[in-house]
Amino acid sequence: MSSTLFRTKKVEQSILDTEEPEHALKKSLSALDLTVFGVGVIIGTGIFVLTGTVAKNNAGPAVALAFVAAGVACALAALCYAEFASTVPVAGSAYTFSYASLGELPAWIIGWDLVLEFALGTAVVAVGWSGYVRSLMDNAGWSLPEALSGREGAEGFGFDILAALLVLALTAILVVGMKLSARITALVVAIKVTVVLVVIIAGAFFIKGDNYDPFIPKAQEVEAGRSLDSPLIQLMFGWAPSNFGVMGIFTAASVVFFAFIGFDVVATAAEETRNPQRDMPRGILGSLLICTTLYVLVSIVVTGMQHYSRLSVDAPLADAFKATGHPWYAGFISFGAAVGLTTVCMILLLGQTRVFFAMSRDGLLPRFFSQVHPRFKTPHRPTILLGVLIAVLAGFTSLSELAELVNIGTLFAFVVVALGVIILRRSRPDLHRAFRTPWVPVVPILSVAASLWLMLNLPAETWTRFGIWMAIGFVVYFLYGRSHSRLGRGEETNVDEVARPDPGGDR
Repeated sequence: MSSTLFRTKKVEQSILDTEEPEHALKKSLSALDLTVFGVGVIIGTGIFVLTGTVAKNNAGPAVALAFVAAGVACALAALCYAEFASTVPVAGSAYTFSYASLGELPAWIIGWDLVLEFALGTAVVAVGWSGYVRSLMDNAGWSLPEALSGREGAEGFGFDILAALLVLALTAILVVGMKLSARITALVVAIKVTVVLVVIIAGAFFIKGDNYDPFIPKAQEVEAGRSLDSPLIQLMFGWAPSNFGVMGIFTAASVVFFAFIGFDVVATAAEETRNPQRDMPRGILGSLLICTTLYVLVSIVVTGMQHYSRLSVDAPLADAFKATGHPWYAGFISFGAAVGLTTVCMILLLGQTRVFFAMSRDGLLPRFFSQVHPRFKTPHRPTILLGVLIAVLAGFTSLSELAELVNIGTLFAFVVVALGVIILRRSRPDLHRAFRTPWVPVVPILSVAASLWLMLNLPAETWTRFGIWMAIGFVVYFLYGRSHSRLGRGEETNVDEVARPDPGGDR
Protein backbone atom coordinates (compact mmCIF):
# COMPACT_ATOMS: atom_id res chain seq x y z
CA MET A 1 0.00 0.00 0.00
CA SER A 2 2.81 2.41 0.87
CA SER A 3 4.21 2.03 -2.64
CA THR A 4 0.96 3.39 -4.10
CA LEU A 5 0.72 6.25 -1.61
CA PHE A 6 4.19 7.48 -2.47
CA ARG A 7 4.22 6.79 -6.20
CA THR A 8 5.80 9.68 -8.03
CA LYS A 9 4.82 11.20 -11.32
CA LYS A 10 7.67 11.55 -13.78
CA VAL A 11 8.63 15.06 -14.77
CA GLU A 12 8.34 14.10 -18.44
CA GLN A 13 4.79 12.93 -17.84
CA SER A 14 3.84 16.19 -16.12
CA ILE A 15 5.21 18.18 -19.04
CA LEU A 16 3.50 15.89 -21.56
CA ASP A 17 0.13 16.46 -19.86
CA THR A 18 0.43 20.17 -20.56
CA GLU A 19 0.41 19.45 -24.32
CA GLU A 20 -3.03 17.83 -24.39
CA PRO A 21 -5.24 20.32 -26.33
CA GLU A 22 -8.21 20.13 -23.95
CA HIS A 23 -6.00 20.57 -20.88
CA ALA A 24 -3.31 22.96 -22.16
CA LEU A 25 -3.01 26.49 -20.82
CA LYS A 26 -2.02 29.38 -23.08
CA LYS A 27 1.60 30.53 -22.73
CA SER A 28 1.61 34.33 -22.64
CA LEU A 29 3.65 35.52 -19.64
CA SER A 30 7.15 37.04 -19.61
CA ALA A 31 9.69 37.55 -16.82
CA LEU A 32 8.35 41.08 -16.34
CA ASP A 33 4.79 39.77 -16.02
CA LEU A 34 5.91 37.27 -13.38
CA THR A 35 7.83 39.91 -11.43
CA VAL A 36 4.79 42.18 -11.50
CA PHE A 37 2.61 39.31 -10.27
CA GLY A 38 5.04 38.70 -7.42
CA VAL A 39 5.21 42.35 -6.38
CA GLY A 40 1.45 42.63 -6.81
CA VAL A 41 0.65 39.85 -4.38
CA ILE A 42 3.42 40.48 -1.83
CA ILE A 43 2.82 44.19 -1.27
CA GLY A 44 -0.51 44.38 0.51
CA THR A 45 -1.73 45.46 3.92
CA GLY A 46 1.44 44.05 5.49
CA ILE A 47 3.54 47.03 4.48
CA PHE A 48 0.86 49.47 5.70
CA VAL A 49 -0.02 47.73 8.99
CA LEU A 50 2.51 45.16 10.21
CA THR A 51 5.35 47.67 10.31
CA GLY A 52 3.82 49.60 13.20
CA THR A 53 2.54 46.52 15.01
CA VAL A 54 5.87 44.73 15.30
CA ALA A 55 7.83 47.93 15.90
CA LYS A 56 5.63 48.81 18.86
CA ASN A 57 5.28 45.33 20.30
CA ASN A 58 8.40 43.38 19.37
CA ALA A 59 11.42 45.07 17.82
CA GLY A 60 11.31 48.88 17.96
CA PRO A 61 13.26 50.56 15.12
CA ALA A 62 15.04 47.23 14.60
CA VAL A 63 11.91 46.09 12.76
CA ALA A 64 13.97 46.79 9.64
CA LEU A 65 16.25 43.92 10.67
CA ALA A 66 13.19 41.71 11.23
CA PHE A 67 12.16 42.33 7.62
CA VAL A 68 15.67 41.40 6.53
CA ALA A 69 15.56 38.17 8.56
CA ALA A 70 12.15 37.25 7.14
CA GLY A 71 13.37 38.13 3.65
CA VAL A 72 16.35 35.81 4.05
CA ALA A 73 14.07 32.96 5.13
CA CYS A 74 11.90 33.57 2.08
CA ALA A 75 14.96 33.82 -0.17
CA LEU A 76 16.08 30.35 0.90
CA ALA A 77 12.68 28.98 -0.07
CA ALA A 78 12.64 31.07 -3.26
CA LEU A 79 15.89 29.48 -4.45
CA CYS A 80 14.27 26.04 -4.09
CA TYR A 81 11.10 27.19 -5.84
CA ALA A 82 13.15 28.65 -8.68
CA GLU A 83 14.87 25.32 -9.38
CA PHE A 84 11.62 23.38 -9.36
CA ALA A 85 9.69 25.92 -11.43
CA SER A 86 12.37 25.93 -14.13
CA THR A 87 12.73 22.14 -14.10
CA VAL A 88 9.03 21.26 -13.90
CA PRO A 89 7.24 24.19 -15.65
CA VAL A 90 3.76 22.90 -14.87
CA ALA A 91 0.79 24.52 -13.10
CA GLY A 92 0.34 23.62 -9.46
CA SER A 93 3.49 24.94 -7.78
CA ALA A 94 4.30 22.98 -4.60
CA TYR A 95 1.66 20.35 -5.43
CA THR A 96 3.29 19.50 -8.77
CA PHE A 97 6.79 19.63 -7.31
CA SER A 98 5.78 17.25 -4.51
CA TYR A 99 4.21 14.80 -6.99
CA ALA A 100 7.50 14.61 -8.87
CA SER A 101 9.66 14.10 -5.78
CA LEU A 102 7.84 12.96 -2.63
CA GLY A 103 4.87 11.06 -4.04
CA GLU A 104 1.12 11.19 -4.52
CA LEU A 105 -0.09 11.40 -0.92
CA PRO A 106 2.29 14.23 0.09
CA ALA A 107 1.34 16.01 -3.16
CA TRP A 108 -2.35 15.66 -2.37
CA ILE A 109 -1.86 16.97 1.16
CA ILE A 110 0.06 20.03 0.03
CA GLY A 111 -2.44 20.70 -2.76
CA TRP A 112 -5.35 20.33 -0.35
CA ASP A 113 -3.61 22.71 2.01
CA LEU A 114 -2.88 25.36 -0.64
CA VAL A 115 -6.45 25.36 -1.96
CA LEU A 116 -7.71 26.26 1.51
CA GLU A 117 -4.97 28.82 2.19
CA PHE A 118 -5.53 30.64 -1.09
CA ALA A 119 -9.33 30.54 -0.71
CA LEU A 120 -9.39 32.00 2.80
CA GLY A 121 -6.59 34.41 1.91
CA THR A 122 -8.59 35.73 -1.05
CA ALA A 123 -11.65 36.20 1.16
CA VAL A 124 -9.61 38.01 3.84
CA VAL A 125 -8.11 40.38 1.30
CA ALA A 126 -11.50 41.04 -0.34
CA VAL A 127 -13.06 41.95 3.02
CA GLY A 128 -10.09 44.17 3.85
CA TRP A 129 -10.37 45.88 0.46
CA SER A 130 -14.06 46.49 1.12
CA GLY A 131 -13.21 48.18 4.39
CA TYR A 132 -10.76 50.57 2.74
CA VAL A 133 -13.23 51.41 -0.03
CA ARG A 134 -16.04 52.09 2.47
CA SER A 135 -13.68 54.36 4.40
CA LEU A 136 -12.88 56.32 1.25
CA MET A 137 -16.60 56.50 0.43
CA ASP A 138 -17.35 57.84 3.90
CA ASN A 139 -14.74 60.57 3.39
CA ALA A 140 -16.57 61.55 0.21
CA GLY A 141 -19.93 61.60 2.00
CA TRP A 142 -21.21 58.35 0.47
CA SER A 143 -22.36 55.29 2.34
CA LEU A 144 -23.89 51.88 1.75
CA PRO A 145 -26.90 50.45 3.60
CA GLU A 146 -25.79 48.55 6.69
CA ALA A 147 -27.23 45.32 5.30
CA LEU A 148 -24.78 45.56 2.36
CA SER A 149 -21.75 46.63 4.36
CA GLY A 150 -20.87 43.33 5.99
CA ARG A 151 -21.93 41.59 9.14
CA GLU A 152 -19.87 43.78 11.46
CA GLY A 153 -21.90 46.87 10.61
CA ALA A 154 -25.34 45.33 10.34
CA GLU A 155 -28.03 44.18 12.71
CA GLY A 156 -29.31 40.77 11.68
CA PHE A 157 -28.72 40.01 8.03
CA GLY A 158 -25.54 41.45 6.55
CA PHE A 159 -23.76 40.89 3.26
CA ASP A 160 -20.52 42.60 2.21
CA ILE A 161 -21.56 43.43 -1.33
CA LEU A 162 -18.29 45.20 -2.19
CA ALA A 163 -16.12 42.21 -1.23
CA ALA A 164 -18.33 39.80 -3.18
CA LEU A 165 -18.41 42.02 -6.27
CA LEU A 166 -14.62 42.38 -6.23
CA VAL A 167 -14.13 38.60 -6.22
CA LEU A 168 -16.68 38.11 -9.00
CA ALA A 169 -15.10 40.83 -11.15
CA LEU A 170 -11.63 39.35 -10.72
CA THR A 171 -13.02 35.91 -11.51
CA ALA A 172 -14.32 37.23 -14.84
CA ILE A 173 -10.94 38.78 -15.63
CA LEU A 174 -9.11 35.51 -14.90
CA VAL A 175 -11.52 33.58 -17.12
CA VAL A 176 -10.92 35.94 -20.06
CA GLY A 177 -7.19 35.39 -20.03
CA MET A 178 -3.85 35.64 -18.29
CA LYS A 179 -2.51 38.41 -20.50
CA LEU A 180 -5.44 40.67 -19.61
CA SER A 181 -4.88 39.80 -15.96
CA ALA A 182 -1.19 40.67 -16.33
CA ARG A 183 -1.97 44.05 -17.92
CA ILE A 184 -4.45 45.02 -15.21
CA THR A 185 -2.03 43.82 -12.54
CA ALA A 186 0.81 45.85 -14.07
CA LEU A 187 -1.30 49.02 -13.96
CA VAL A 188 -2.42 48.48 -10.39
CA VAL A 189 1.07 47.51 -9.21
CA ALA A 190 2.47 50.67 -10.78
CA ILE A 191 0.00 52.73 -8.72
CA LYS A 192 0.73 50.76 -5.58
CA VAL A 193 4.52 51.00 -5.87
CA THR A 194 4.21 54.73 -6.60
CA VAL A 195 2.31 55.18 -3.34
CA VAL A 196 4.98 53.25 -1.43
CA LEU A 197 7.79 55.30 -3.02
CA VAL A 198 5.99 58.54 -2.18
CA VAL A 199 5.72 57.37 1.43
CA ILE A 200 9.44 56.59 1.52
CA ILE A 201 10.62 59.77 -0.18
CA ALA A 202 8.22 62.18 1.56
CA GLY A 203 8.65 60.50 4.93
CA ALA A 204 12.44 60.76 4.70
CA PHE A 205 12.13 64.54 5.14
CA PHE A 206 10.35 64.10 8.48
CA ILE A 207 12.81 61.66 10.08
CA LYS A 208 14.22 62.62 13.47
CA GLY A 209 17.37 60.84 14.60
CA ASP A 210 16.20 60.78 18.24
CA ASN A 211 13.40 58.39 17.28
CA TYR A 212 15.99 55.68 16.56
CA ASP A 213 17.26 55.76 20.15
CA PRO A 214 17.38 53.01 21.22
CA PHE A 215 17.54 51.19 17.88
CA ILE A 216 17.23 47.80 19.63
CA PRO A 217 15.16 48.38 22.80
CA LYS A 218 15.99 46.45 25.94
CA ALA A 219 14.58 42.93 25.98
CA GLN A 220 11.38 42.26 27.91
CA GLU A 221 10.11 38.80 28.71
CA VAL A 222 6.70 37.89 27.32
CA GLU A 223 3.96 37.72 29.93
CA ALA A 224 3.38 34.25 31.27
CA GLY A 225 0.06 32.48 31.13
CA ARG A 226 -0.82 33.08 27.49
CA SER A 227 -1.50 29.44 26.66
CA LEU A 228 -3.18 29.06 23.29
CA ASP A 229 -2.31 32.59 22.23
CA SER A 230 1.40 32.12 22.86
CA PRO A 231 3.89 30.65 20.43
CA LEU A 232 4.12 26.87 20.31
CA ILE A 233 7.77 26.90 21.41
CA GLN A 234 6.62 28.19 24.80
CA LEU A 235 4.27 25.23 25.18
CA MET A 236 6.80 22.67 23.96
CA PHE A 237 9.95 23.85 25.67
CA GLY A 238 8.76 26.17 28.44
CA TRP A 239 10.72 29.05 26.92
CA ALA A 240 8.98 32.36 26.25
CA PRO A 241 10.38 34.48 23.44
CA SER A 242 11.33 38.08 24.15
CA ASN A 243 9.72 41.32 23.18
CA PHE A 244 12.51 43.64 22.03
CA GLY A 245 16.17 42.81 22.32
CA VAL A 246 17.92 40.62 19.77
CA MET A 247 15.45 37.77 20.21
CA GLY A 248 12.61 40.24 19.79
CA ILE A 249 13.86 40.81 16.26
CA PHE A 250 13.38 37.13 15.46
CA THR A 251 9.97 37.09 17.13
CA ALA A 252 9.07 40.07 14.95
CA ALA A 253 10.42 38.23 11.89
CA SER A 254 7.91 35.44 12.44
CA VAL A 255 5.15 38.07 12.31
CA VAL A 256 6.36 40.18 9.39
CA PHE A 257 7.05 37.00 7.43
CA PHE A 258 3.36 37.03 6.57
CA ALA A 259 3.90 40.26 4.66
CA PHE A 260 6.05 38.27 2.22
CA ILE A 261 3.51 35.57 1.56
CA GLY A 262 2.73 35.38 -2.12
CA PHE A 263 5.98 35.03 -4.04
CA ASP A 264 5.35 31.30 -4.22
CA VAL A 265 2.12 32.03 -6.11
CA VAL A 266 4.32 33.05 -9.05
CA ALA A 267 5.32 29.40 -9.43
CA THR A 268 1.69 28.42 -10.10
CA ALA A 269 1.90 30.31 -13.42
CA ALA A 270 4.89 28.32 -14.71
CA GLU A 271 2.81 26.53 -17.34
CA GLU A 272 1.57 29.83 -18.74
CA THR A 273 5.05 31.32 -19.13
CA ARG A 274 6.62 31.56 -22.57
CA ASN A 275 10.14 30.69 -21.38
CA PRO A 276 9.73 29.24 -17.87
CA GLN A 277 13.27 27.87 -17.63
CA ARG A 278 14.65 31.39 -17.88
CA ASP A 279 11.82 33.59 -16.63
CA MET A 280 10.50 31.73 -13.55
CA PRO A 281 13.69 32.21 -11.47
CA ARG A 282 13.81 35.86 -12.53
CA GLY A 283 10.20 36.46 -11.58
CA ILE A 284 10.37 34.68 -8.22
CA LEU A 285 13.70 36.08 -7.03
CA GLY A 286 13.21 39.52 -8.60
CA SER A 287 9.86 40.18 -6.96
CA LEU A 288 11.17 39.03 -3.58
CA LEU A 289 14.22 41.32 -3.81
CA ILE A 290 12.12 44.35 -4.79
CA CYS A 291 9.60 43.83 -2.00
CA THR A 292 12.23 43.21 0.69
CA THR A 293 13.96 46.46 -0.24
CA LEU A 294 10.68 48.41 -0.09
CA TYR A 295 9.72 46.84 3.24
CA VAL A 296 13.05 47.72 4.85
CA LEU A 297 12.94 51.32 3.59
CA VAL A 298 9.35 51.83 4.77
CA SER A 299 10.14 50.47 8.23
CA ILE A 300 13.19 52.75 8.53
CA VAL A 301 11.14 55.78 7.53
CA VAL A 302 8.11 55.17 9.74
CA THR A 303 10.16 54.47 12.89
CA GLY A 304 12.20 57.60 12.13
CA MET A 305 9.11 59.77 11.72
CA GLN A 306 7.54 58.76 15.02
CA HIS A 307 8.98 57.02 18.08
CA TYR A 308 8.13 53.32 17.99
CA SER A 309 6.32 53.49 21.35
CA ARG A 310 3.81 55.97 19.91
CA LEU A 311 3.17 54.24 16.59
CA SER A 312 -0.41 53.34 15.73
CA VAL A 313 -1.18 49.65 15.41
CA ASP A 314 -4.06 49.99 12.95
CA ALA A 315 -2.60 52.53 10.50
CA PRO A 316 1.01 53.35 11.45
CA LEU A 317 2.06 54.98 8.18
CA ALA A 318 -1.00 57.20 7.87
CA ASP A 319 -0.94 58.19 11.54
CA ALA A 320 2.80 58.90 11.43
CA PHE A 321 2.16 61.49 8.73
CA LYS A 322 -0.71 62.94 10.79
CA ALA A 323 1.65 63.23 13.77
CA THR A 324 4.05 65.31 11.65
CA GLY A 325 1.27 67.63 10.57
CA HIS A 326 0.61 66.20 7.12
CA PRO A 327 -2.80 64.50 7.27
CA TRP A 328 -3.23 64.62 3.47
CA TYR A 329 -0.89 61.66 3.14
CA ALA A 330 -3.24 59.53 5.26
CA GLY A 331 -5.94 59.52 2.57
CA PHE A 332 -3.28 58.95 -0.08
CA ILE A 333 -1.96 55.90 1.77
CA SER A 334 -5.48 54.51 2.25
CA PHE A 335 -6.05 54.88 -1.48
CA GLY A 336 -2.81 53.03 -2.20
CA ALA A 337 -3.77 50.24 0.20
CA ALA A 338 -7.20 49.83 -1.41
CA VAL A 339 -5.73 49.74 -4.91
CA GLY A 340 -2.98 47.38 -3.84
CA LEU A 341 -5.32 44.85 -2.31
CA THR A 342 -7.01 44.40 -5.69
CA THR A 343 -3.97 42.67 -7.16
CA VAL A 344 -3.37 40.65 -4.00
CA CYS A 345 -6.89 39.27 -4.27
CA MET A 346 -6.54 38.53 -7.99
CA ILE A 347 -3.24 36.69 -7.73
CA LEU A 348 -4.30 34.61 -4.73
CA LEU A 349 -7.38 33.57 -6.69
CA LEU A 350 -5.14 32.80 -9.68
CA GLY A 351 -2.89 30.59 -7.57
CA GLN A 352 -5.79 28.67 -6.09
CA THR A 353 -7.41 27.92 -9.45
CA ARG A 354 -4.12 26.68 -10.91
CA VAL A 355 -3.52 24.27 -8.04
CA PHE A 356 -7.11 23.02 -8.29
CA PHE A 357 -6.72 22.67 -12.08
CA ALA A 358 -3.50 20.65 -11.76
CA MET A 359 -5.03 18.30 -9.19
CA SER A 360 -8.08 17.69 -11.38
CA ARG A 361 -5.91 17.05 -14.44
CA ASP A 362 -4.19 14.30 -12.46
CA GLY A 363 -7.55 12.80 -11.49
CA LEU A 364 -7.22 13.53 -7.77
CA LEU A 365 -10.16 15.90 -8.17
CA PRO A 366 -12.95 15.49 -10.78
CA ARG A 367 -11.54 15.70 -14.32
CA PHE A 368 -14.47 17.90 -15.27
CA PHE A 369 -12.49 20.85 -13.90
CA SER A 370 -9.37 20.21 -15.97
CA GLN A 371 -10.75 21.26 -19.36
CA VAL A 372 -9.70 24.72 -20.53
CA HIS A 373 -11.89 27.26 -22.28
CA PRO A 374 -11.82 26.63 -26.05
CA ARG A 375 -11.16 30.31 -26.81
CA PHE A 376 -9.37 31.81 -23.82
CA LYS A 377 -7.36 28.68 -22.92
CA THR A 378 -7.91 29.29 -19.21
CA PRO A 379 -9.22 26.84 -16.56
CA HIS A 380 -12.62 28.53 -16.57
CA ARG A 381 -14.56 25.85 -14.71
CA PRO A 382 -12.55 25.81 -11.46
CA THR A 383 -12.11 29.60 -11.73
CA ILE A 384 -15.87 30.18 -11.85
CA LEU A 385 -16.64 27.60 -9.16
CA LEU A 386 -14.05 28.85 -6.71
CA GLY A 387 -14.74 32.50 -7.52
CA VAL A 388 -18.43 32.14 -6.68
CA LEU A 389 -17.71 30.20 -3.48
CA ILE A 390 -15.15 32.75 -2.29
CA ALA A 391 -17.48 35.63 -3.17
CA VAL A 392 -20.13 34.10 -0.93
CA LEU A 393 -17.56 33.45 1.82
CA ALA A 394 -16.26 37.03 1.64
CA GLY A 395 -19.78 38.43 1.58
CA PHE A 396 -21.11 36.61 4.62
CA THR A 397 -18.02 36.37 6.81
CA SER A 398 -16.74 39.29 8.83
CA LEU A 399 -13.09 40.28 8.87
CA SER A 400 -12.80 39.54 12.58
CA GLU A 401 -13.66 35.90 11.90
CA LEU A 402 -11.25 35.64 8.97
CA ALA A 403 -8.40 37.59 10.54
CA GLU A 404 -7.22 34.51 12.45
CA LEU A 405 -5.95 33.06 9.19
CA VAL A 406 -2.22 32.47 9.37
CA ASN A 407 0.06 31.07 6.76
CA ILE A 408 1.15 27.83 8.35
CA GLY A 409 0.20 26.10 5.10
CA THR A 410 2.61 28.23 3.11
CA LEU A 411 5.44 27.47 5.51
CA PHE A 412 4.54 23.79 5.24
CA ALA A 413 4.79 24.12 1.46
CA PHE A 414 8.22 25.71 1.84
CA VAL A 415 9.40 22.70 3.84
CA VAL A 416 8.03 20.25 1.28
CA VAL A 417 9.58 22.05 -1.69
CA ALA A 418 13.00 22.29 -0.02
CA LEU A 419 12.98 18.58 0.79
CA GLY A 420 11.81 17.86 -2.75
CA VAL A 421 14.85 19.61 -4.23
CA ILE A 422 17.18 17.32 -2.28
CA ILE A 423 15.23 14.18 -3.18
CA LEU A 424 14.89 14.98 -6.89
CA ARG A 425 18.59 15.79 -7.14
CA ARG A 426 19.30 12.25 -5.98
CA SER A 427 16.50 10.40 -7.79
CA ARG A 428 16.75 12.28 -11.12
CA PRO A 429 20.24 13.68 -11.57
CA ASP A 430 19.74 13.43 -15.35
CA LEU A 431 17.12 16.19 -15.49
CA HIS A 432 18.11 19.43 -17.15
CA ARG A 433 17.93 22.22 -14.58
CA ALA A 434 17.97 25.66 -16.15
CA PHE A 435 18.35 27.10 -12.64
CA ARG A 436 20.12 25.23 -9.87
CA THR A 437 19.67 25.97 -6.19
CA PRO A 438 23.20 26.69 -4.91
CA TRP A 439 24.92 24.64 -2.24
CA VAL A 440 22.52 21.70 -2.14
CA PRO A 441 21.74 20.26 0.37
CA VAL A 442 22.86 23.14 2.62
CA VAL A 443 20.45 25.80 1.28
CA PRO A 444 17.38 23.48 1.28
CA ILE A 445 18.20 22.33 4.82
CA LEU A 446 18.52 25.94 5.97
CA SER A 447 15.19 26.67 4.27
CA VAL A 448 13.54 23.81 6.16
CA ALA A 449 15.05 24.98 9.45
CA ALA A 450 13.96 28.60 8.91
CA SER A 451 10.42 27.58 7.94
CA LEU A 452 10.06 25.23 10.91
CA TRP A 453 11.30 27.96 13.25
CA LEU A 454 8.67 30.37 11.96
CA MET A 455 6.02 27.65 12.21
CA LEU A 456 6.92 27.08 15.85
CA ASN A 457 6.33 30.78 16.51
CA LEU A 458 2.71 30.44 15.38
CA PRO A 459 -0.11 30.08 17.94
CA ALA A 460 -0.95 26.56 19.06
CA GLU A 461 -4.58 27.01 17.97
CA THR A 462 -3.31 27.55 14.43
CA TRP A 463 -1.66 24.14 14.54
CA THR A 464 -4.94 22.66 15.75
CA ARG A 465 -6.89 24.11 12.81
CA PHE A 466 -4.17 23.00 10.44
CA GLY A 467 -4.31 19.46 11.82
CA ILE A 468 -8.10 19.29 11.47
CA TRP A 469 -8.01 20.41 7.83
CA MET A 470 -5.23 17.93 7.07
CA ALA A 471 -7.26 15.13 8.65
CA ILE A 472 -10.21 16.00 6.40
CA GLY A 473 -7.80 15.93 3.45
CA PHE A 474 -6.69 12.39 4.29
CA VAL A 475 -10.31 11.25 4.34
CA VAL A 476 -11.08 12.84 0.96
CA TYR A 477 -7.96 11.34 -0.59
CA PHE A 478 -8.75 7.80 0.50
CA LEU A 479 -12.44 8.10 -0.42
CA TYR A 480 -11.88 9.69 -3.84
CA GLY A 481 -8.41 10.80 -4.87
CA ARG A 482 -6.55 7.50 -4.50
CA SER A 483 -9.04 5.48 -6.55
CA HIS A 484 -9.42 8.12 -9.30
CA SER A 485 -5.75 8.95 -9.71
CA ARG A 486 -4.75 8.76 -13.40
CA LEU A 487 -1.31 7.60 -12.35
CA GLY A 488 -2.80 4.83 -10.23
CA ARG A 489 -5.16 3.77 -13.02
CA GLY A 490 -2.38 3.66 -15.56
CA GLU A 491 -4.08 6.28 -17.75
CA GLU A 492 -0.96 8.37 -18.27
CA THR A 493 0.71 8.50 -21.66
CA ASN A 494 3.78 6.35 -22.15
CA VAL A 495 6.62 8.74 -21.40
CA ASP A 496 9.09 6.52 -23.20
CA GLU A 497 7.68 8.00 -26.39
CA VAL A 498 8.84 11.43 -25.25
CA ALA A 499 12.39 12.54 -25.95
CA ARG A 500 14.29 12.55 -22.69
CA PRO A 501 16.71 15.33 -21.70
CA ASP A 502 20.41 14.90 -22.27
CA PRO A 503 21.60 12.83 -19.29
CA GLY A 504 24.93 14.60 -19.23
CA GLY A 505 23.67 18.12 -19.67
CA ASP A 506 23.27 18.98 -16.01
CA ARG A 507 26.06 17.26 -14.22
